[in-house]
Amino acid sequence: MSQFIDRRLNGKNKSAVNRQRFLRRHKQKIKESVTDAVNRRSITNTETGEDVSIPNTDINEPIFHQGQGGLKERVHPGNDQFITGDKIERPPQGGQGGGAGQGDASQDGEGQDEFIFQISKDEYLDILFEDLALPNLKKNQINKIKEWKTHRSGYQTAGMPSNIAIVRSLQQSLARRTAMTAGKRRLIDELNEQLDSIKMSEPAQPIEERRIKEEIAQLRKKIESVPFIDTFDLRFKNYEKRPVPSSQAVMFCLMDVSGSMDQATKDIAKRFYVLLYLFLTRTYENVEVVFIRHHTQAKEVDEHEFFYSQETGGTIVSSALKLMQQIVQERFPTEQWNIYAAQASDGDNWADDSPRCKELLVNSLLPACQYYSYIEITRRTHQTLWHEYEKLENDFDNFAMKNIRSVEDIFPVFRELFQKETT
Repeated sequence: MSQFIDRRLNGKNKSAVNRQRFLRRHKQKIKESVTDAVNRRSITNTETGEDVSIPNTDINEPIFHQGQGGLKERVHPGNDQFITGDKIERPPQGGQGGGAGQGDASQDGEGQDEFIFQISKDEYLDILFEDLALPNLKKNQINKIKEWKTHRSGYQTAGMPSNIAIVRSLQQSLARRTAMTAGKRRLIDELNEQLDSIKMSEPAQPIEERRIKEEIAQLRKKIESVPFIDTFDLRFKNYEKRPVPSSQAVMFCLMDVSGSMDQATKDIAKRFYVLLYLFLTRTYENVEVVFIRHHTQAKEVDEHEFFYSQETGGTIVSSALKLMQQIVQERFPTEQWNIYAAQASDGDNWADDSPRCKELLVNSLLPACQYYSYIEITRRTHQTLWHEYEKLENDFDNFAMKNIRSVEDIFPVFRELFQKETT
């Protein structure tokens, strides 16, 4: 009976290589379909992949074949309109006469069937974020943040009493006592055999019997004098600290929830935050999100309250920046966390508060953040907050601001904020 084992790569998924080759070949078409999908479906819908359509003409493989060659003249039956030398015009697109392999006319009138296939969630996100990068990430890669984690590392002969390894110490004690008394115990067994033979022999030998008993007693006394445990036997648990690279980030979401922010504006902000969160999770293993909402006062809340709770009143943006500064100092030290922040607003703020916001960013937040992005969701002319923030763009590489006017602007603006820098 013969047995065959398939040791080729991708034995269970033999089409994986062909699939990746196909994705690379039609990369541009797939990117266009993904871009259309972003505008067509909700950004929050990222649990599934995407259906990609490619016209059949774009996936035709070039082939070599034997041509007929030579010059030939043919007479086609039924011709009553053309003579030699006339040029025949192409039939109009969308007609019924498509020729072989053309198939039924599609809804867009091109007369071509489309090839439709499914890309997975990971492939969808890879293409979505392909040419994007986190700003200042290079700095973190050079100066990796180190965390120290304690690990058990064997045993040592000296240490603190609280770290004593009782079982290992008793094992050492047993081994030492066995080594020190094994020879004497063997000698006692031999002397006992001699003593038994003397007792059985005739005539009696009391002197020799007494000598053997004295020797056995001396050997037993020596065995008993061996201490049960000695300082030599003690073993202590050894611990050492090993550096562990930190891969964690915190994402601060700041949003104005005053009376001027309607639900449509909040929904636009939410889609932007979802994109940023997905983007961060592709770089960092652990991403925590802190939601700060504000009107005249700022408050840290959960996600549901952040997006859907109703508030009224005026706007003081600096209250949110002060709360973020406080949270960073208390819970997210910069030597252990990569800090990102996204602020969404419709631009409304008290005129005398906008300069205070700029000072907080310059003196406290921007030096601690890897990246700080401000998006203003409005169709109106910009107000004092925008003009104050504009002064920061040229002085800080980790600060960016954009204007979003409608849902269609979300992804283009996001790409502009995180476009890869080319050198």
